[in-house]
Amino acid sequence: MPSRNRTALAAILLLAGWLAAGGCTDGSGPSGQRGPAAEPDQKVYTVGISQCNRNEPWRVQMDADIEAAAKEHPQLKVVFKDAQNDELRQRAHVEEFVSAGVDLIIISPKEAAPLTEPVAQAVAAGVPVIVLDRAVLGDRYTAFIGADNKKIGKAAGLWLVKKLSGKGKVVELKGLMTSTPGQDRHSGFREGIAASGLEVIFQADMKWLEPDARKEMDSALARFDRIDAVYAHNDPGAHGAYLAAQSAGRETEMVFVGIDALPHEGIAYVKQGILDATFQYPTGGKEAIGMALKILAGEEVPKKVVLGSRLFSKDNVAAGGEPLE
Repeated sequence: MPSRNRTALAAILLLAGWLAAGGCTDGSGPSGQRGPAAEPDQKVYTVGISQCNRNEPWRVQMDADIEAAAKEHPQLKVVFKDAQNDELRQRAHVEEFVSAGVDLIIISPKEAAPLTEPVAQAVAAGVPVIVLDRAVLGDRYTAFIGADNKKIGKAAGLWLVKKLSGKGKVVELKGLMTSTPGQDRHSGFREGIAASGLEVIFQADMKWLEPDARKEMDSALARFDRIDAVYAHNDPGAHGAYLAAQSAGRETEMVFVGIDALPHEGIAYVKQGILDATFQYPTGGKEAIGMALKILAGEEVPKKVVLGSRLFSKDNVAAGGEPLE
C-alpha cells in the first residue's frame, strides 16, 4: 500500500477511536466551546442540566459556572436544556434525561411543587439528581445545594433597619412566590424588620424580572408620596425599581437593596451608586460539578450543602464585602 494511503487510513482509525471514547467532554454547553478529550480508556459520564430559564443574568452565570467547572474534567459530558420558565417543559427535561440514560441530573427548578414528582421518579429510576438553588418539596432527591435565602432576607431586613434608624416606609418587590427562594427571602425579611418601625406599604410579585419590577415600582410611586426604601428579591428587580424612581425624579429619596451580587451586576450597581447594598447568592455551579464527580465515583455526599453569603455596601464594596455571620 502506498505510504499516502497508509497515512489516510491511520487518521481515519484514530478519529473513529476518539469518537468511540466519547468525544468532547462538555457536550452542548451554552458557549458552544469544547473541553479536552477524555483518555481512550476513560469512561465518559453524561450529566443533564435543566435550567428553569436563561432570562436572568444570574442563571446565565450559573450555567457558565457549571460549564467552566465541567471543562476541567474530561470524563464529563454535560448537556444543557433551558425550560424557558415553563414547568411542563422542565418536567419533560427530567423525563427525557432519564429515557436517554444520562448518568446524573442537575436541576434548578422553576417551582417546587411541579418538579417534586419528576425528580423523585428520576431518583427511583436510579438516576442521581442534584437540586440546585431552588428546592423541591420533601427529600426525594440525591442532594441539594444552595444558600440560606431566609438568612439573607433577614440580613437585608436588619441592614435596612439600621440604615433607616429603625423607621421608614418600604416597598418589597418579591421574586416568584411559588418558588422557595422567593418565599424564604420574603419571610426572612419580615423577620428582620419585625421589631422595628419599618412598614411595608407596597408589595408585588415581579417574578425575578427587571421589566416587571419597573412596572410595579411605577405603581408604587404613583400611589405613595413617600418611599424610604426598596427591598427587591434580586438585583435586576432593585435596578428596575431604581430606573422607575429615576424616571420620576425620586431616586435620591430612597435606599435600594437587592440580592445576587454578581460582579458585573449587583456589585457594579453598588460601585456606581445605584444600589446601596446587595447580598451575595452564589450560583453553586462549581460546587454542583464537584458533588456530581463524587456521586459518580460512588462516594457518599451530604444531603444538603448550604453556601455562604456576603454583604456588599457602599462602605465595604471596595474591600470585597463582608461575610454574613
